[in-house]
Amino acid sequence: MRIISGKYKGNLVPFNADHIRPTTDRVKESLFNILIGEFDGVRVLDLFSGTGSLGLEALSRGAKELTMVEKNRKSVDIMRANLKKLSIGEPVEIIQKDVLSFLKTYSGEPFDIIFADPPFTEKMADEVMLAASTSKIFHAKSLMTIESGRKEKIGDDYGELVRYDVREFGDKYLSFYKQK
Repeated sequence: MRIISGKYKGNLVPFNADHIRPTTDRVKESLFNILIGEFDGVRVLDLFSGTGSLGLEALSRGAKELTMVEKNRKSVDIMRANLKKLSIGEPVEIIQKDVLSFLKTYSGEPFDIIFADPPFTEKMADEVMLAASTSKIFHAKSLMTIESGRKEKIGDDYGELVRYDVREFGDKYLSFYKQK
């Protein structure tokens, strides 16, 4: 696992955790190429953070703030180790909490870019999008990406959120949403 580009470019800490299925470099590189130029000075939310790879990539490319939400303690430890390895302190916040609960109770400032990579084994992409669509994580220009399995249910719109792009990578989809 690595940071592909930017000021923190390089390898992240190695880990051994069966519960983590990291986003492949191919998918991550495509994602960041599609969103190129969107990261300067933005607030990023990384849901189901795992190792923190997506959020840290955004921070490396110019994001000003990063919030990572992950309920698994081992994942949180890996994220902290990655932050230490990269010598990153502020402006990163790690919230150890269930993502759906976080989405339902969030009341802070909205985010500019939101990443979601829910576990494929739980087939919860649709549920995540439903919760996100009623959450206060969005403002009028927020963008959200979500990874989902080929056989998972995921819609083209959720309330005010509409899918404006989708990319296929083998057995997974990468969908992009914004407000109508």
